[in-house]
Amino acid sequence: MTPAEYLTWEAEQPLKYEYFQGEVYAMTGGTLPHNDIAVNLTSALRGALRGTGCKVRMADAKVKISQQGPYFYPDIVVSCDDRDRTAMDAICYPVLIVEVLSPGTAGFDRGDKFKFYRRIPTLREYLLIDAEKVAIDCYRKGNSRRWELIAYPEDAADPENPVLELESINFSCSLEMVYEEVEVRGE
Repeated sequence: MTPAEYLTWEAEQPLKYEYFQGEVYAMTGGTLPHNDIAVNLTSALRGALRGTGCKVRMADAKVKISQQGPYFYPDIVVSCDDRDRTAMDAICYPVLIVEVLSPGTAGFDRGDKFKFYRRIPTLREYLLIDAEKVAIDCYRKGNSRRWELIAYPEDAADPENPVLELESINFSCSLEMVYEEVEVRGE
């Protein structure tokens, strides 16, 4: 399927589909912990970003890597670009992308998907949140354009009371808040 065929076809579908290398993949629902984590972080981001010119979207916001694709639906995406504020179909200039990991998609989220996300010039941080245990990987693009990994809670300033810091949007919150009322294994 070409990108144009995908966009036309998907607009008529009852489900969302990601587009990757000419193929489409149905987006299936995640677990309740997956959903709870996404809601917790989205709620905190929405309040913190109010009035800043940045906008947070979740789940149904498609991200376009290029005209030729791929097109992905991250769990959370933040853009501070005016062009995305008025976009109707897809976000093109995100500063932050968040994926809550599922066992079946974690490898793709860490590998090929991140490879494509890194092509977005405006992207500054990519957050991978484990839904089965308290663990967050934050990939941050540094001044040298290299991506650095900050692993929470290990790399937090205070690993006993870890605080997630997102430099791209000048935001911080406790990991406890991200996982609030979430039943996780491995603790």
